[in-house]
Amino acid sequence: MRLLLLGSATALLLPYLRAQDTPPAAAAEKSDTASTTTPPPAAKQPTPADFDDLYNLGRQLFDDYAPEAIKDQYEFVSKDQWDNFTGRLQTSLESGSVADLASLESEARRTLAALRMMPAYAEYADWLAERLDLMETARLVTRFPAPPRVLLPVPKDTPDAPAITPPTPTTPPAVAFAAPPRSPVPFYDIWHERIRTRPRPAKADELMPVLKVIFAAEGIPTELVWLAEVESSLNPSARSPAGARGLFQLMPATARAFGLSTFPFDERTQPGKSARAAAKFLRVLHERFDSWPLALAAYNAGEGRIATAQKKAGSPDYADIADLLPSETRMYVPKVLATLAVREKTLPAALTVPLTPAPVTSGRSSLFPSAFATDE
Repeated sequence: MRLLLLGSATALLLPYLRAQDTPPAAAAEKSDTASTTTPPPAAKQPTPADFDDLYNLGRQLFDDYAPEAIKDQYEFVSKDQWDNFTGRLQTSLESGSVADLASLESEARRTLAALRMMPAYAEYADWLAERLDLMETARLVTRFPAPPRVLLPVPKDTPDAPAITPPTPTTPPAVAFAAPPRSPVPFYDIWHERIRTRPRPAKADELMPVLKVIFAAEGIPTELVWLAEVESSLNPSARSPAGARGLFQLMPATARAFGLSTFPFDERTQPGKSARAAAKFLRVLHERFDSWPLALAAYNAGEGRIATAQKKAGSPDYADIADLLPSETRMYVPKVLATLAVREKTLPAALTVPLTPAPVTSGRSSLFPSAFATDE
């Protein structure tokens, strides 16, 4: 009897994750009391207890609802196998090792294939598809590691041989060319090469014009609306296991901090409102770090982690702290910037600083019925 594929097992657990977006305490909070000036907390990663609950409920769902034909062919993944995978997943998300991220590619691919077979889980599949892209690029980055340093053997004196006189050090010849400058965003070039031939997402022509109006009204460079492609494959209902949701994958606390409600109706799934909240969040991050690569890194990993890395590296530059960041963030930042370059022909250095917000006074979209609503 074959073991149930980890991807299928994960898919069986997904209904449980729907309840994780709004904790009981958070459900009682009012979104209109959230401050739009205080930076929201960093995204919370799932804990071991969360994964244990997921496993137990997934096992129960399998026992209670899996068709007998499935039970005849498969058995549920063992607790040891589940603990092994979730442990490596957590380590990879928190680690600075790109190789750790790459090692999850095969399992993530199987999981994605299982999700694609079940239309009800499309919102999770689109989230995972973008993360699988990070893993694939991580594998490309780690495929050809730097050659090991070769140390030449040092000859020893012997009784039958004259003493060996070390050669007189000589000045190496001058190099006729300068070394290439360090990339301000490591891995940007490999991402640009991967993305440059990709077609625009199917929903881009429908979504992007209005999203750009919203970003422009908030004073944020309109090119940054393509952050939504990287976050959610332009699926307004995309959802992550950690609780993020929507085009811009806002966590519940972040969404509420910027005026969105997550209960009883989750406004993160409304493209217009989600875009406004994301634009405001990006403004806060750029005001703190004065750099779009750093702002994007903070959007993915949290402001505290970026500040800690800057302090440890003794430098405010993204290139100097990249190696100290989680592997996901190291893949995410260059992917976003390469996506902007391909979709909008805008190089990272050409992105402008945020401007003063200018509220939209006219215009309404059937796609975004409240995209231009005021904050009142």
